[in-house]
Amino acid sequence: MQLKRKQSSLWPLLLLLSALVVAAPAMAGSDAEAPDRPSTDHADTQKKPSSRSPSDPNPLVDTATESAAIEMAAYDDTDHVTVFTPSIALGVENVNGGSLHANYLVDVVSAASVDIVSTASRRWQEVRHAGSLSGAYKPHDFGVEIGGSVSNEPDYLSWGGHALLTKDFDEKNWSLYLGYGFSRDTIGRCGGLNDGCTPFSVFSRDLLRNSIEGGADFVIDPASLGSLSADVVLESGDQSKPYRYVPMFSPEVAPTVAKGASVDWVNQNRNFERPLEQLPLSRRRYAITGRYARRIGSTTLRLEERLYDDSWGLAASSTDLRWVFEFGRRFALWPHGRFHVQKSVVFWKRAYVSGLGWDLPEYRTGDRELGPLWTVQGGLGVKWYVGHRENPEAWAFTLTGDEMYTAFLDDLYVKQRGAVLGSLGFEGQF
Repeated sequence: MQLKRKQSSLWPLLLLLSALVVAAPAMAGSDAEAPDRPSTDHADTQKKPSSRSPSDPNPLVDTATESAAIEMAAYDDTDHVTVFTPSIALGVENVNGGSLHANYLVDVVSAASVDIVSTASRRWQEVRHAGSLSGAYKPHDFGVEIGGSVSNEPDYLSWGGHALLTKDFDEKNWSLYLGYGFSRDTIGRCGGLNDGCTPFSVFSRDLLRNSIEGGADFVIDPASLGSLSADVVLESGDQSKPYRYVPMFSPEVAPTVAKGASVDWVNQNRNFERPLEQLPLSRRRYAITGRYARRIGSTTLRLEERLYDDSWGLAASSTDLRWVFEFGRRFALWPHGRFHVQKSVVFWKRAYVSGLGWDLPEYRTGDRELGPLWTVQGGLGVKWYVGHRENPEAWAFTLTGDEMYTAFLDDLYVKQRGAVLGSLGFEGQF
C-alpha cells in the first residue's frame, strides 16, 4: 500500500555486520587451503565430475554453477516508518544453456506516519511475503525466459508472470530483447471494530496490469557498453487506497491552506466531510531508459537515465551514477548518487474544494508520491571478495548505505522527508 511507507532502524544491521566481519576470516580461510570452486570469469571453467563411465566416448560433463545470496536490508525515515527486508536468492547457471533462479523476501513494516496520525489511527505493523521463480534457456544466440511471482500481505494479493525473448547478433556485439508481463492485484481492507481483515469475497478491488518491454544491449568500444530500453504498462482497475481519506475545504478556505499545513490546522479548518481517495480507473505508463558503462583503468563508471510519462500527467526524470573502484582482487568500493524530479498528476490539489458534500471532485488524492517533488540520494557501497586465490569473486560480502532527502513542493502535513537505507549481504558460487 502506498500509504504505508517503508522504513527502519539500522542498528541491527550494523551489529550483524560486526559479527560477519569477525567471522569472515575463519570462513574464508587461507588461499592455499580454500576449497576449489569453479570460476565464472574464464573459458576454462573447472568441470564437475562426469556422470558417465570413463569408457563412455561421449561423457556428460556437468558445467552447472550453483549460487546463493542472502541479504538484510533496512529503511528508516523521518515520517516514522521502518522496514526490515531479509531475502534469499538461489540460482543454477549453465545447465546445457539453461538456468533457474528463485528468490524470496519478507517485508516487516512498522509505521506511524503523518498520514496515519491525520486519520486518528494508531501505529500499525504488517508483514509482506514475496517470491519469484524464473527459468531461461539460451544454448546459442537465441534465448527464452519465463517466470512468475507472487506477493501476499493481509490486505493485498498480487500474482503474475512474464516471458522474454533475446537474440544476439554480430558475435554478441549487440543483442535485442522483447518481453511481456501480466499481473493481477487484489486490494482488500483490514481494521475495524475487531481489527481483523475483511474477506476478499466481501470487499476487494482488482487491478490488472499488462506490460511490454523491449530494448537493445550493445558494445560501443572495447571499454564501453550501452543499452537502451522502452517500457509500456497498461493498468486497469481501481488503485484508490481504501485507507486514505482526503480533506475537503470550502472555496473561501482553500486558497489559505499553506504548504505543509499541520494536522491540527487542517482538522480545524476543513469541511466536515472527508471522502475516500478516488483515482482514475485506468492508467498508461511509458518509460525510456538509457545505460552506459565504461571501464577506466581499474574503475568502472556506470550511468543511467530514465524518462517517464503517463496518462495521468505525471512526468519524471531519474538520473543514477555509480563509480566502482577496485583495490586488488579482494575489495571494491563505489560512491553512488541519484537525483529524481517529477511534476504532479493533472488532478493534484493541495486543497480540494467542496461545497456541501454533493459536489466532490471526481478525482482526489492525498498520495504525495503523485504530487510535485524532487529527491536526492547519495551513499557508498563496498564489496569484500573472500573466495580462494584462483577465484576470489566466488564468495563475497556486500555492504551499502545511502541517505535520501525528498522535498514535497505542494503538500499538506509534510514539506520534506529524510531517510536512510542500507543492506548487508553475502553471495557465493558452489
